[in-house]
This record gives sequence, structure tokens and C-alpha cells, in this order.
Amino acid sequence: MKALLVMRQGDPVAPNVEPGEAADPVPAAGEVLVRTEASALNHLDLWVGRGLPGIDFTYPRWGGSDGCGRVEAVGTGVDEAWIGRRVIMNAAKPKPDPVQPDLAPAPPDVSMIGEHELGAHAERFVVPAANVLDVGDADPVEAAAFGLTHLTAWRMLVTRAGVRAGDSVLITGIGGGVALAALGICRHLGCRTIVTSRHAAKLERARELGADETILDEGEDWSRAVRGATGRRGVDVCVDSVGRAIHASCVKSLRRGGTFVTCGCTTGPAATTDLARIFWSQLRLVGSTMGDMDEMRQVTSLFRAGHLRPVIDAVYDVADGRRAYERLEAGEQFGKLVIRWT
Repeated sequence: MKALLVMRQGDPVAPNVEPGEAADPVPAAGEVLVRTEASALNHLDLWVGRGLPGIDFTYPRWGGSDGCGRVEAVGTGVDEAWIGRRVIMNAAKPKPDPVQPDLAPAPPDVSMIGEHELGAHAERFVVPAANVLDVGDADPVEAAAFGLTHLTAWRMLVTRAGVRAGDSVLITGIGGGVALAALGICRHLGCRTIVTSRHAAKLERARELGADETILDEGEDWSRAVRGATGRRGVDVCVDSVGRAIHASCVKSLRRGGTFVTCGCTTGPAATTDLARIFWSQLRLVGSTMGDMDEMRQVTSLFRAGHLRPVIDAVYDVADGRRAYERLEAGEQFGKLVIRWT
């Protein structure tokens, strides 16, 4: 089968990406084999190409934590009624902790399809049947672009931060997949949104999508602008995946008792924070990673009902897959980058 291969570890990643041939996967017990119609890139695909501490990647390999396609075969123990159905996947597979097996109510650690295991950037991929959802006659390009980012944003906003209608939400780095998913979810929930970006054109696009306030990030502290947009009160929730470069501005933008929730740190993890502000204003700093299948069902039901749709920047044929990586690596995209396989 064809796969979009990362031939070797390196930074930048894009020069090491090329289409190639790989062995067809075989579904193990409890798994389904999916013939890929479309797969979508995430920032995680860049980390797979650059390498991650503690993970011994072998190359060539392929990523892909977002994929949509038709179930072609099933492993033992899986109902054959899945065959022929169009599905998307939750790439996060729960991984028991042998040292701390009873972590409830804390969520379990996960193993990621497309990171720890080969993913959906290929003509076929395997996934546990417990991790797929039927999306019916949905457009496979939109379905592939929907899953990971909307699941991540849903857990951040609904499960971890507990946002409600009328809350003010600051979303940083608008244009990325999780940030745009968060904007769509906030609009659906009836929240007031403030978004930031280093690019004026991305702010204009965000206003077209319904952002209430936009702030141009010029590399300085923009928290006063956020407070100005909220009558000096500050926001109820800040949703961030940018990390170190803007962490201080995020914390200073929160109202008393507000919540900062993070799912990533594309500019680095070693942020400088303000402990005095955190304890004096009784702030909550919350981490969030992916989501479970109950959350996946909740957010996907809104996709199937037409209430949420992903923002798609561009769709590429497999032969042009390197260009998709180049655009992702340059940070030029506004929305998801999708690879079409059929």
C-alpha cells in the first residue's frame, strides 16, 4: 500500500517526507482495518518527524492521528456489521499505569495512534473497534479534519474548564486546529470569545467565523487589551496550546477565580508564571490531553447534526503530501490540512 513516509528524523521535517510503499496492516483481535479516504495533519506529526524524548522511533514511519474511511475487515471478536461503514477514530488508546493502577477519577495515560504506533497517513490503518465512531454519509475530508482537534477542545472547554453559556473565553493562536475547534464549540455553547494571533489576516478570518474580539500579538504583553475588552474584569477561561511565549499574558488575562487550560506548548514548556497572581486571584491552572470515547461521542454527535464543522485550510493529494507538511511547519495554515487518499 502507499503511505506518506517520514524517511528519517530531522528538523525541519518536510524535506524528509515522501510517498512510498509499505506493508498492508492486518487487524488484530478487537481491531478494525480501515481503507483510508482522508487523513489530516496535526502538530503531533511534526513531533513524530523531529523525535520525542523517551520514544524510540524507527524510520521510515508514518504518522496520522486523524483518519476517515470505510471498514474493510475486522479482527477476531469484532462484529462484522462494521464492514463497509464510514468511521473516524479516537487516536488515544487508554494505557493502564502499572505503578498507579487506580487513578480514578483522573484520566488514564494514553498511547497515541500516529505517534507511538503507525497511523492514518496510509491507504489503510488499523484501530481498536472500541475507538471508532460511525459518521454515516459525512464528507470524509471534513470527518478526517474533525476528530482530534474537536475532541481535544471539547475536553478542555467542557470537561476540564466547565464553560457555560455567557462565559468569556480567550483562545490563543487562532488558525491552529485546536484553537479553531475551540472557537466553534464556544460559539455553539453561547460564550463570548476573544482570540489572538500574530497575523492580522488570521484575525480577520476569525472575525468572519464569529470571534467577538481579536487581538494582534506583536510579541509584547497583550493582557491589558484583553482586560480592556472585558471591562477590566478579565476572562473566565483561557484556552492555550502556544506555551512559553505567551504564558504570562494568558495568566494576567484571567479574572479572579478564572481558569487557564492547556493542551500543548508549541513554543516550549519552560514558561515563567506569576505565582503571586495565581494564589491571590485564586486561579486554576489545568492540563488537558485528548479525550475519552464518551467525550468523542458527545462532540461527534454535534458534527453529525451539523452544529460543528471543521475549518479546512487545504486538501492535498498524496503525491503532494510534502507540501502539506511544509505549510504546517511554516505555521501558515488557517485550519486543517487534509490528505486525500481516494
